[in-house]
Amino acid sequence: MAASMQKFIFSGFAQNSRKCLVRLASTPASTSTKTINKVLIANRGEIACRIMRTARKMGIKTVAVYSDADRHSLHVSMADEAYHIGPAASQQSYLNQRKIIEVAKQSGAQAIHPGYGFLSENTEFADTCNKEGIIFVGPPSQAIRDMGVKSTSKVIMKTAGVPVIEGYHGDDQTQERLAQEAAKIGYPVMIKAVRGGGGKGMRIAMDENEFLGQLESAKNEAMKSFNDDVMLIEKFVDTPRHVEVQIFGDQHGNYVHLFERDCSVQRRHQKIIEESPAPGLSEEVRQSLGEAAVQAAKAVNYVGAGTVEFIMDKDQKFYFMEMNTRLQVEHPVTEMVTGTDLVEWQLRVAGNDPLPLMQSEIKLVGHAFEARIYAEDPENNFIPGAGPLLHLSTPEPDENTRIETGVRQGDEVSVHYDPMIAKLVIWSNTRSSALRRTRMALKDYNVVGLNTNIQFLNDLSSHPQFEAGQVHTGFIDQHYNELFPKRTLSSQVICQAALALLLQEKDNSLYASLKHNDMYSLFGVSSGRRFNDQLVRKLALKNGDQDVNIKVIYGEGNMLVLEFNNVTYKVSGYLESENSKDVLHCDIDGTLSKANIVTQGEFIHIFTMDGSYAIELPVPKSLTSTGSGGGSLGDAIAPMPGVIDKVNVKEGDQVKQADPLLVMIAMKMEYVIRAPKDGVVEQILYNVGDTVGKGTLLVHFKEDS
Repeated sequence: MAASMQKFIFSGFAQNSRKCLVRLASTPASTSTKTINKVLIANRGEIACRIMRTARKMGIKTVAVYSDADRHSLHVSMADEAYHIGPAASQQSYLNQRKIIEVAKQSGAQAIHPGYGFLSENTEFADTCNKEGIIFVGPPSQAIRDMGVKSTSKVIMKTAGVPVIEGYHGDDQTQERLAQEAAKIGYPVMIKAVRGGGGKGMRIAMDENEFLGQLESAKNEAMKSFNDDVMLIEKFVDTPRHVEVQIFGDQHGNYVHLFERDCSVQRRHQKIIEESPAPGLSEEVRQSLGEAAVQAAKAVNYVGAGTVEFIMDKDQKFYFMEMNTRLQVEHPVTEMVTGTDLVEWQLRVAGNDPLPLMQSEIKLVGHAFEARIYAEDPENNFIPGAGPLLHLSTPEPDENTRIETGVRQGDEVSVHYDPMIAKLVIWSNTRSSALRRTRMALKDYNVVGLNTNIQFLNDLSSHPQFEAGQVHTGFIDQHYNELFPKRTLSSQVICQAALALLLQEKDNSLYASLKHNDMYSLFGVSSGRRFNDQLVRKLALKNGDQDVNIKVIYGEGNMLVLEFNNVTYKVSGYLESENSKDVLHCDIDGTLSKANIVTQGEFIHIFTMDGSYAIELPVPKSLTSTGSGGGSLGDAIAPMPGVIDKVNVKEGDQVKQADPLLVMIAMKMEYVIRAPKDGVVEQILYNVGDTVGKGTLLVHFKEDS
């Protein structure tokens, strides 16, 4: 077998080997019913794992595909079979239609499920599957085509009576014409790729001075994501809500909606927390939304799972925005409030079964939230990150708590793909109780090794306006100061950190004594005790620019006296090992508390009910590196791991502060690296196509004379 088509077969799921006809037990199979007993998932990560769980439940065998970067990933180990399809770059692997079709044929899969992203809305791929006799688990290619081009979809929706926002959807794509249309519509305007989705190829121009720059950025990103840079211009609705409706159609002419989701709170035009149902909607508006979404599906003879997205103004008037012709990332919240499995529905409908439920049978029960946990730095404009998950512990899943993930502790979040770590999905009978449970679960989601947005999600879900359901797409910008407070270490956290470090030190010393078979050695236990004397020692902690110097006095028994900031605390406690982390049980002046503790390198990570903290143990200057890995003050540094996509300057160029130096692609998003100061470019250290790490020196400027 060729290396490029390397295959792994796993014996752990032999129970799935029986054939399974995909149809409802209560529905007789028609002559046109198609048998699906093996499905190839043309995707990776959490969505591949999600589809595999349902397929296994239905008795359907699963085939995974993987790139070089994903050889040891979770979705590969979960599948019954897995095939290597190319290098890490998605264009050469997960977007390689020919290889994926070859794997489907070689493995004997009757169907391909594209998940979301990658090939899920690719009309050419859907057509190819059909020509090759492979079931494409998705809508007909014509529906993808009609809805995939935003300008076309707007015309179809307007004809079908679905409300739309007016704008320019014309063929003349010259900068001059687009700028004229933007001026005619009136600023601010939204610039959107006609084949866009997921926030890619989308920019807002607040005035004419911004327009051309935002247009170029949107076109560049659209070309890289969709191989098409045709744009449409629309009026930007002030403080809009993003409300979408889950729809389903079958091959027998049946259509239903499964109510709406609110996805308004976003960063970089991408969703970060979703909920169902949307807060504050009247039953009349909810019914109208559902009817409009079904109307949209009927207009294109839709089959399978789809999402009709609407923009809603302050008066709850809604307008068609786009239709995503695939399963959405946020589909679990709909499943939680309707008691359905939408992946199972997809597979059944693909097998030509009728919809499992009709509209009158679908009930909305309770409230659900989905919090997307990303490897990113919220305090640095949500820049995506990459790296190893050195520690990962999560809340316990149950019938009301779902964790949709494609990674485990020790896995790497790759620079080549989306930086999502997991989706935390919570259900309860009311919105307020679901929100409380979401916050509690976030506190139990502990990650060490890279920056995440978990603390930000906690702060966001605790904001009074979010609690009140007053959400819109500009929520983060409007409440920025409250969502990004300056964090300082409380006295409780300082005491917890100090106690945890001293207890770990004691345990390590005791282990060393036992290892050397000298448990009675006075020098083997670092309690610091000496006869006829009271030991006093110093301990230094650092949190950002906050330095804390602690005086530690060893008292009777396990009691410690900690003195810092001119206040004294009596502290005692113990550590309990639990799932690769230590749980600290702490008594501070009679007040009991608990915290999860993870120590990695020179940091101690503390996860408490009040938040999480990475506290540094200062290293003496004599021990710090003096190598030349970094740049001098004012050089251009990579703010995140990524790939150099474009270099705009050459050595010797005179540049002004904020001039674009180069463009990086990170996690499928485009980032412009700008000059940090006026100066002359002395050296460009990387070329187009090079992969660089966070903090890498990119462009060096001549030193000022």
